[in-house]
Amino acid sequence: MFFLFGGKSYAIFALLFGFSFYIQNDNQQKKGKDFRGRFLWRLLLLFGFGIINTIFYEGDILMVYAVLGIVLIPVCKWNDKAVLITAAILMLQPIEWMKFFYMLVHPEYVPEPNLSNSYFGMMGEYLKSNSFIDHAIGNLSIGRFASVLWSWENGRFFQAPALFMLGMLLGRRKLFIATVENNLFWKKALQYAFLVFIPLFALKNLLPQIIIRKEIMESLLIIITSWSNFAFTIVLVSVFILLYQKESMQRGLSKLVPFGKMSLTNYIMQSIVGSFIYYRYGLGLVHYTGATYSLLIGIVLFVLQLLFCTWWMKTHKQGPLEYVWHQATWISSGK
Repeated sequence: MFFLFGGKSYAIFALLFGFSFYIQNDNQQKKGKDFRGRFLWRLLLLFGFGIINTIFYEGDILMVYAVLGIVLIPVCKWNDKAVLITAAILMLQPIEWMKFFYMLVHPEYVPEPNLSNSYFGMMGEYLKSNSFIDHAIGNLSIGRFASVLWSWENGRFFQAPALFMLGMLLGRRKLFIATVENNLFWKKALQYAFLVFIPLFALKNLLPQIIIRKEIMESLLIIITSWSNFAFTIVLVSVFILLYQKESMQRGLSKLVPFGKMSLTNYIMQSIVGSFIYYRYGLGLVHYTGATYSLLIGIVLFVLQLLFCTWWMKTHKQGPLEYVWHQATWISSGK
């Protein structure tokens, strides 16, 4: 399960983040309006939602995306080629390459240990508490720093903006529209991504045996893991898009539409319910549930949320938090 979805879900989320920006920006351009200032305000609101989510789950991604999403404001005016080149450079993980070559030239250099490890270590103290307040304060301080530092140390600060840009380009090129040409594009994307993924995944697993020096190996591992996850993400996206062209798949997947329309509400609700299930101030099941039971709990939670979303969307156009975000985004705009 971790192989199929770990890291890939965030990557797909980042692609859709860029794609949704394109939709909103394009809609406003058609009305002769500049969306960039409004988008910056929207990101600030998203940052606020991220703070709320962090109270319950220190690994929140909303705050990180709210900050990194600022990159879309200048690049949305660039041509496709400039955006693609910039995304490619970021996807190459330039910082890790600089570290790699520096360590090759200076074999005596020993980099400092990852700072996130010390913060993750400190998290153990407040996670032992039975107090919700202790968890909230710990998540907002120690846990937040641990998560952000881990994202930086593992190349997410370069990968995510690159995926934002690629998602925006997918929108510009209308590649999610079902046409013969687009189907051919996604078939080729699936083939090439799969062919690239196989050697990258093999190299990622062999690297610890090939590279003796730990520090050099770790830098290369971050680079190759980032590329491997991206390649497999393209495989997943391509397969989904191609399968979705089948009418039988559309009928089945259409039942998930309410869940998707309430993604922000569901994301934060999962953190609230999940923290209550696992943390000591709630049921404290983290000590009793392994991978299998955790998967079953996740499935049950998903089904319950889907039932709620289906019921809610019968009488509402948006989820509760989606409505708040939308209204706050367009406040005083006259929209």
